[in-house]
Amino acid sequence: MNNLELRQTANEIRKSIVTALHSAASGHPGGSLSAADIFTYLYFQEMNVDPLHPDKADRDRFVLSKGHVAPGLYSTLAEKGFFPKEDLVTLRHVGSYLQGHPDMKHIPGVDMSSGSLGQGISAAVGMALSAKLSKDEYRVYTLVGDGELQEGQVWEAAMFAGHRKLDNLVVIVDNNGLQIDGCIDDVCSPNPIDAKFRAFNFHVITIDGHNFDEIASALKEAKTHKNQPTAIIATTVKGKGVSFMEGQASWHGAAPNDEQYKIAMEDLEKVGASICQM
Repeated sequence: MNNLELRQTANEIRKSIVTALHSAASGHPGGSLSAADIFTYLYFQEMNVDPLHPDKADRDRFVLSKGHVAPGLYSTLAEKGFFPKEDLVTLRHVGSYLQGHPDMKHIPGVDMSSGSLGQGISAAVGMALSAKLSKDEYRVYTLVGDGELQEGQVWEAAMFAGHRKLDNLVVIVDNNGLQIDGCIDDVCSPNPIDAKFRAFNFHVITIDGHNFDEIASALKEAKTHKNQPTAIIATTVKGKGVSFMEGQASWHGAAPNDEQYKIAMEDLEKVGASICQM
Protein backbone atom coordinates (compact mmCIF):
# COMPACT_ATOMS: atom_id res chain seq x y z
CA MET A 1 0.00 0.00 0.00
CA ASN A 2 1.13 3.55 -0.66
CA ASN A 3 0.57 6.33 1.87
CA LEU A 4 -2.64 7.46 0.21
CA GLU A 5 -4.12 3.97 0.45
CA LEU A 6 -2.95 3.68 4.06
CA ARG A 7 -4.65 6.96 4.94
CA GLN A 8 -7.86 5.84 3.27
CA THR A 9 -7.75 2.54 5.14
CA ALA A 10 -7.12 4.25 8.47
CA ASN A 11 -10.08 6.55 7.85
CA GLU A 12 -12.33 3.56 7.14
CA ILE A 13 -11.10 1.98 10.38
CA ARG A 14 -11.96 5.17 12.25
CA LYS A 15 -15.48 5.08 10.78
CA SER A 16 -15.85 1.50 11.97
CA ILE A 17 -14.62 2.44 15.45
CA VAL A 18 -17.20 5.19 15.80
CA THR A 19 -19.97 3.01 14.38
CA ALA A 20 -19.19 0.10 16.71
CA LEU A 21 -19.08 2.35 19.77
CA HIS A 22 -22.31 4.09 18.83
CA SER A 23 -24.00 0.71 18.52
CA ALA A 24 -22.59 -0.47 21.85
CA ALA A 25 -23.43 2.81 23.64
CA SER A 26 -20.23 2.28 25.61
CA GLY A 27 -16.52 1.76 25.08
CA HIS A 28 -13.31 3.68 24.44
CA PRO A 29 -13.08 5.92 21.37
CA GLY A 30 -10.20 8.25 22.33
CA GLY A 31 -7.35 5.74 22.35
CA SER A 32 -8.85 3.65 19.56
CA LEU A 33 -8.86 6.66 17.24
CA SER A 34 -5.39 7.83 18.28
CA ALA A 35 -3.92 4.41 17.48
CA ALA A 36 -5.76 3.85 14.17
CA ASP A 37 -2.79 4.80 11.99
CA ILE A 38 -0.49 2.50 13.95
CA PHE A 39 -2.97 -0.38 13.66
CA THR A 40 -3.30 0.30 9.94
CA TYR A 41 0.42 0.21 9.20
CA LEU A 42 1.02 -2.88 11.30
CA TYR A 43 -1.74 -4.97 9.75
CA PHE A 44 -1.68 -3.70 6.17
CA GLN A 45 2.04 -3.18 5.66
CA GLU A 46 4.30 -4.48 8.39
CA MET A 47 3.21 -7.75 9.91
CA ASN A 48 3.24 -11.22 8.42
CA VAL A 49 -0.40 -12.19 9.04
CA ASP A 50 -3.03 -13.95 6.95
CA PRO A 51 -6.79 -13.64 7.62
CA LEU A 52 -7.34 -17.00 5.92
CA HIS A 53 -4.86 -18.67 8.26
CA PRO A 54 -4.97 -16.64 11.49
CA ASP A 55 -3.14 -19.31 13.50
CA LYS A 56 -0.28 -20.05 11.11
CA ALA A 57 2.85 -20.85 13.06
CA ASP A 58 5.18 -18.35 11.40
CA ARG A 59 2.87 -15.33 11.76
CA ASP A 60 4.03 -12.20 13.52
CA ARG A 61 2.32 -11.68 16.88
CA PHE A 62 0.49 -8.58 18.09
CA VAL A 63 -0.60 -7.97 21.67
CA LEU A 64 -2.90 -5.07 22.52
CA SER A 65 -1.65 -4.31 26.00
CA LYS A 66 -4.05 -1.35 26.37
CA GLY A 67 -6.89 -3.81 25.87
CA HIS A 68 -9.68 -1.29 26.41
CA VAL A 69 -9.06 0.12 22.92
CA ALA A 70 -10.38 -3.14 21.51
CA PRO A 71 -12.69 -1.21 19.10
CA GLY A 72 -9.57 -0.06 17.27
CA LEU A 73 -8.14 -3.57 17.02
CA TYR A 74 -11.49 -5.12 16.06
CA SER A 75 -12.09 -2.54 13.34
CA THR A 76 -8.63 -3.21 11.92
CA LEU A 77 -9.06 -6.99 11.99
CA ALA A 78 -12.44 -6.65 10.26
CA GLU A 79 -11.00 -4.30 7.62
CA LYS A 80 -8.22 -6.84 7.01
CA GLY A 81 -10.77 -9.64 6.59
CA PHE A 82 -10.38 -11.68 9.76
CA PHE A 83 -14.14 -11.50 10.34
CA PRO A 84 -17.12 -9.66 8.76
CA LYS A 85 -17.25 -5.89 9.24
CA GLU A 86 -20.99 -6.25 9.82
CA ASP A 87 -20.21 -7.93 13.16
CA LEU A 88 -18.67 -4.74 14.55
CA VAL A 89 -22.13 -3.39 15.45
CA THR A 90 -22.45 -6.26 17.95
CA LEU A 91 -19.63 -4.77 20.05
CA ARG A 92 -20.28 -5.34 23.76
CA HIS A 93 -23.72 -6.83 23.07
CA VAL A 94 -24.83 -9.87 25.07
CA GLY A 95 -23.79 -13.00 23.20
CA SER A 96 -21.36 -11.25 20.84
CA TYR A 97 -17.82 -12.55 20.47
CA LEU A 98 -16.65 -8.91 20.30
CA GLN A 99 -16.62 -7.94 23.94
CA GLY A 100 -14.99 -4.97 25.67
CA HIS A 101 -11.54 -6.56 25.77
CA PRO A 102 -9.83 -8.87 23.25
CA ASP A 103 -10.46 -12.60 23.69
CA MET A 104 -8.00 -14.93 21.95
CA LYS A 105 -10.34 -17.91 22.32
CA HIS A 106 -13.18 -16.42 20.29
CA ILE A 107 -11.82 -13.71 17.98
CA PRO A 108 -9.81 -14.65 14.86
CA GLY A 109 -6.54 -12.73 14.71
CA VAL A 110 -6.27 -12.00 18.43
CA ASP A 111 -3.03 -13.51 19.77
CA MET A 112 -3.53 -12.68 23.44
CA SER A 113 -6.46 -11.86 25.71
CA SER A 114 -5.76 -8.55 27.39
CA GLY A 115 -7.34 -5.78 29.40
CA SER A 116 -5.67 -5.68 32.79
CA LEU A 117 -3.10 -2.95 32.17
CA GLY A 118 0.54 -4.03 32.19
CA GLN A 119 -0.13 -7.69 31.53
CA GLY A 120 -0.21 -7.48 27.72
CA ILE A 121 3.37 -6.27 27.37
CA SER A 122 4.45 -9.03 29.74
CA ALA A 123 2.80 -11.64 27.50
CA ALA A 124 4.45 -10.07 24.45
CA VAL A 125 7.86 -10.34 26.10
CA GLY A 126 7.16 -14.02 26.78
CA MET A 127 6.25 -14.57 23.12
CA ALA A 128 9.45 -12.88 21.99
CA LEU A 129 11.54 -15.03 24.34
CA SER A 130 9.76 -18.15 23.09
CA ALA A 131 10.66 -17.26 19.50
CA LYS A 132 14.31 -16.83 20.49
CA LEU A 133 14.42 -20.15 22.34
CA SER A 134 12.73 -21.97 19.44
CA LYS A 135 14.82 -20.12 16.84
CA ASP A 136 11.63 -18.95 15.13
CA GLU A 137 11.71 -15.91 12.87
CA TYR A 138 8.42 -14.26 13.81
CA ARG A 139 8.42 -10.84 15.40
CA VAL A 140 6.30 -9.58 18.29
CA TYR A 141 4.62 -6.18 18.46
CA THR A 142 2.73 -4.73 21.41
CA LEU A 143 0.85 -1.46 21.83
CA VAL A 144 0.83 0.14 25.27
CA GLY A 145 -0.79 3.35 26.48
CA ASP A 146 1.17 6.19 28.03
CA GLY A 147 -1.14 6.05 31.06
CA GLU A 148 -0.49 2.31 31.20
CA LEU A 149 3.18 3.09 31.83
CA GLN A 150 2.14 3.96 35.38
CA GLU A 151 1.82 0.21 35.99
CA GLY A 152 4.87 -1.37 37.61
CA GLN A 153 4.45 -4.60 35.66
CA VAL A 154 5.30 -2.70 32.45
CA TRP A 155 8.76 -1.97 33.78
CA GLU A 156 9.31 -5.50 35.07
CA ALA A 157 8.61 -6.70 31.53
CA ALA A 158 10.87 -4.01 30.05
CA MET A 159 13.70 -4.93 32.42
CA PHE A 160 13.46 -8.58 31.38
CA ALA A 161 13.25 -7.78 27.65
CA GLY A 162 16.27 -5.48 27.79
CA HIS A 163 18.29 -7.95 29.83
CA ARG A 164 17.48 -10.77 27.39
CA LYS A 165 18.27 -8.57 24.36
CA LEU A 166 14.97 -9.43 22.69
CA ASP A 167 15.54 -7.66 19.38
CA ASN A 168 12.47 -9.39 17.91
CA LEU A 169 10.24 -7.29 20.20
CA VAL A 170 8.78 -3.87 19.37
CA VAL A 171 6.93 -1.93 22.06
CA ILE A 172 4.87 0.92 20.65
CA VAL A 173 3.69 3.58 23.09
CA ASP A 174 0.52 5.43 22.06
CA ASN A 175 1.62 8.73 23.58
CA ASN A 176 -1.56 10.81 23.32
CA GLY A 177 -0.92 12.49 26.69
CA LEU A 178 -4.36 11.76 28.17
CA GLN A 179 -5.94 9.06 30.30
CA ILE A 180 -9.33 8.56 31.89
CA ASP A 181 -8.65 11.02 34.74
CA GLY A 182 -7.02 13.73 32.62
CA CYS A 183 -3.51 14.63 31.52
CA ILE A 184 -0.92 11.96 32.27
CA ASP A 185 1.39 14.64 33.65
CA ASP A 186 -1.22 15.57 36.26
CA VAL A 187 -2.29 12.04 37.21
CA CYS A 188 1.13 10.39 37.59
CA SER A 189 3.69 11.46 35.02
CA PRO A 190 5.62 8.66 33.27
CA ASN A 191 7.89 11.21 31.58
CA PRO A 192 10.55 11.16 30.30
CA ILE A 193 9.32 8.01 28.55
CA ASP A 194 12.26 7.74 26.14
CA ALA A 195 14.87 7.99 28.89
CA LYS A 196 13.11 5.34 30.96
CA PHE A 197 13.12 2.80 28.12
CA ARG A 198 16.77 3.57 27.37
CA ALA A 199 17.57 2.90 31.02
CA PHE A 200 16.04 -0.57 30.54
CA ASN A 201 18.37 -1.21 27.57
CA PHE A 202 15.87 -0.48 24.79
CA HIS A 203 16.63 1.10 21.45
CA VAL A 204 14.28 4.10 21.40
CA ILE A 205 12.71 5.92 18.45
CA THR A 206 10.34 8.88 18.77
CA ILE A 207 7.86 9.56 15.96
CA ASP A 208 4.65 11.29 14.92
CA GLY A 209 2.20 8.41 15.27
CA HIS A 210 -0.01 9.78 12.48
CA ASN A 211 2.78 10.06 9.89
CA PHE A 212 3.07 6.86 7.84
CA ASP A 213 6.56 7.71 6.61
CA GLU A 214 7.78 8.00 10.18
CA ILE A 215 5.96 4.83 11.26
CA ALA A 216 7.51 2.95 8.32
CA SER A 217 11.00 4.27 9.03
CA ALA A 218 10.80 3.39 12.72
CA LEU A 219 9.63 -0.17 12.10
CA LYS A 220 12.32 -0.67 9.46
CA GLU A 221 14.94 0.58 11.92
CA ALA A 222 13.57 -1.76 14.59
CA LYS A 223 14.00 -4.74 12.25
CA THR A 224 17.65 -3.98 11.55
CA HIS A 225 18.68 -3.02 15.09
CA LYS A 226 20.22 -5.99 16.90
CA ASN A 227 20.73 -7.04 20.53
CA GLN A 228 18.12 -4.66 21.96
CA PRO A 229 14.32 -4.56 21.95
CA THR A 230 12.90 -1.40 20.38
CA ALA A 231 10.49 1.09 21.93
CA ILE A 232 8.70 3.41 19.51
CA ILE A 233 7.27 6.44 21.28
CA ALA A 234 4.46 7.56 18.98
CA THR A 235 3.08 11.03 19.66
CA THR A 236 -0.62 10.97 18.81
CA VAL A 237 -3.85 12.93 19.26
CA LYS A 238 -6.52 11.31 21.41
CA GLY A 239 -9.76 11.08 19.42
CA LYS A 240 -7.94 11.76 16.13
CA GLY A 241 -10.26 12.49 13.20
CA VAL A 242 -13.37 13.47 15.15
CA SER A 243 -13.53 17.19 15.82
CA PHE A 244 -15.20 17.20 19.23
CA MET A 245 -13.18 14.22 20.53
CA GLU A 246 -9.68 15.39 19.63
CA GLY A 247 -7.55 16.17 22.66
CA GLN A 248 -10.39 15.60 25.12
CA ALA A 249 -9.86 13.24 28.07
CA SER A 250 -13.64 13.06 28.48
CA TRP A 251 -13.73 10.86 25.36
CA HIS A 252 -11.41 8.27 26.84
CA GLY A 253 -14.35 6.01 27.68
CA ALA A 254 -17.63 7.45 26.39
CA ALA A 255 -19.68 6.49 23.35
CA PRO A 256 -21.31 9.03 20.99
CA ASN A 257 -25.06 9.51 21.06
CA ASP A 258 -27.09 9.73 17.86
CA GLU A 259 -26.35 13.42 17.24
CA GLN A 260 -22.67 13.06 18.08
CA TYR A 261 -22.43 9.97 15.87
CA LYS A 262 -23.79 11.95 12.94
CA ILE A 263 -21.24 14.73 13.47
CA ALA A 264 -18.39 12.23 13.87
CA MET A 265 -19.25 10.43 10.65
CA GLU A 266 -19.55 13.75 8.81
CA ASP A 267 -16.07 14.65 10.06
CA LEU A 268 -14.64 11.37 8.81
CA GLU A 269 -16.46 11.64 5.48
CA LYS A 270 -14.78 15.03 4.99
CA VAL A 271 -11.42 13.49 5.79
CA GLY A 272 -12.09 10.74 3.28
CA ALA A 273 -13.09 13.25 0.60
CA SER A 274 -9.94 15.28 1.16
CA ILE A 275 -7.79 12.16 0.80
CA CYS A 276 -9.49 11.26 -2.48
CA GLN A 277 -8.68 14.72 -3.84
CA MET A 278 -4.95 14.28 -3.26
